[in-house]
Amino acid sequence: MEITNNFKLPEFVVEALTFSDYSRGDAQISVTQLIDSPRIVQLQKQFADEQKKDAVDFVWSRFGTSVHNMFEESLKAAESDAITEERLFTEWRGWRLSGAIDVQEVHHEDGVIISDFKVTSVWSVINDKPSWHQQLNVYAYLVRKSKGQAVKKLQIVTLLRDWSRRKAEQERNYPSAPIVVIDIPVWSNEEQDQYVGEQMQKHIDAEFDAATEQTLTACTGEEMWEKATVYAVMRKGRKSAIKLFPTEVAAEDRLASLDKTHYIETRAGEKTRCAGDWCGVSQWCDQWQEGVWGTS
Repeated sequence: MEITNNFKLPEFVVEALTFSDYSRGDAQISVTQLIDSPRIVQLQKQFADEQKKDAVDFVWSRFGTSVHNMFEESLKAAESDAITEERLFTEWRGWRLSGAIDVQEVHHEDGVIISDFKVTSVWSVINDKPSWHQQLNVYAYLVRKSKGQAVKKLQIVTLLRDWSRRKAEQERNYPSAPIVVIDIPVWSNEEQDQYVGEQMQKHIDAEFDAATEQTLTACTGEEMWEKATVYAVMRKGRKSAIKLFPTEVAAEDRLASLDKTHYIETRAGEKTRCAGDWCGVSQWCDQWQEGVWGTS
């Protein structure tokens, strides 16, 4: 990957922002890759040397690393028995999976508590993120498979980089503090096994397709962060919608019962991840460039 410095930052700032000692260890795939789109993972590998990223784009990931280090050091200072930043490995049909778990609190009588730290946005807390459920349950799978220990609780400790005290005081569903702990439901062993097995097979198949120059399986709507088109019934002079409807017919039925100050506003859907190039490889993705969509 080529690192640019479009904002002419001092060199020591660029080096600090872009430094990384991350390694997935001796494994074919990491937990982060496992829960992601196989197409995206393969394109990221294929075009790794051609990707460009500016130094400022690393600000929040580096801030996240600093937060991890802060919690790790505080646990050590407190002489806690918690295990921090342990990388675990397990194999599935010859492929080795690895993941580094932020914190494991081992309660020998009834199981392990896994905590994961995330520096994120308020939006991520208000809106449930399936990827968080997947990631932490794969961590639970790793603990069970590599250490033979049961996991009794999963939680995300979020630090909200865009939190506003004013909004917290005024908006009912807004987080009341800049740190929010979110409990993640623990899947059954069977559910974890099934999810990991299905994802591993998808990535193995994608690796073969890439090696043999076959077309990669399309990303799903969920993997593209797809937002569906909705139809808003609006009233003149009001900024927010009276109600949102999934179909135009439903919106028209509602409109028929209202006076002439009301109208319908179409809010077009979007494949957010692709349009914003959040995957980093949309410019090389034939699915995105040609508009050939997979199923959700």
